[in-house]
Amino acid sequence: MTKDAPVSLIQIARASGESDETPPVDLGARVRELRKGRSWTLEQAAKQAGLARSTLSKIENGQMSPTYDALKKLAVGLEISVPQLFTPPAADKINGRMAVTKSGEGAAKATTTYEHELLGDTLRKKQMLPYRARIRARSMDEFDGWVRHDGEEFLYVLTGVVQLYTEFYEPVELRRGDSAYYDATMGHNIISTSADDAMILWVTSLA
Repeated sequence: MTKDAPVSLIQIARASGESDETPPVDLGARVRELRKGRSWTLEQAAKQAGLARSTLSKIENGQMSPTYDALKKLAVGLEISVPQLFTPPAADKINGRMAVTKSGEGAAKATTTYEHELLGDTLRKKQMLPYRARIRARSMDEFDGWVRHDGEEFLYVLTGVVQLYTEFYEPVELRRGDSAYYDATMGHNIISTSADDAMILWVTSLA
């Protein structure tokens, strides 16, 4: 497929893992839907994508088959991938779930090294596990080896100073406002190095 060759729906579907039996998506309607979902005019969307307004209008109205170069510009302008231009929105998956945790009302879980306050605990089948933690550990000797688990993890220091130890990196000092994102299958432990126990926000992926 050359840069200037029109791209068929089947080619894009295969690239995105869709089967040949998947009903084709109306590209023009999909682009219009994505544009309006961002509250953009034709002029705004065309400028964002680096296309002429007339070109975008023809694409939306099914009056032309865009080249792959034009599709890439559209995808970049809309901040999505090219296959997503041909993927219908999963409207049936929108369920409006929400959980609110007032300050100090999270479920408490304590260990010898950390005191956790689980946030959003009433929401089941979450994709993330957020919690506040008081870091009580002051030495790596207090841990029974590395902590490891599936998923990825994000931590944000709320108060105090911590030392983040990981299996493959040198220890890192993190102060209030500092953060780290890492693969949780890699061994990791955290200790407080400030006078008072440090408090951090931890978010662990569950998917």
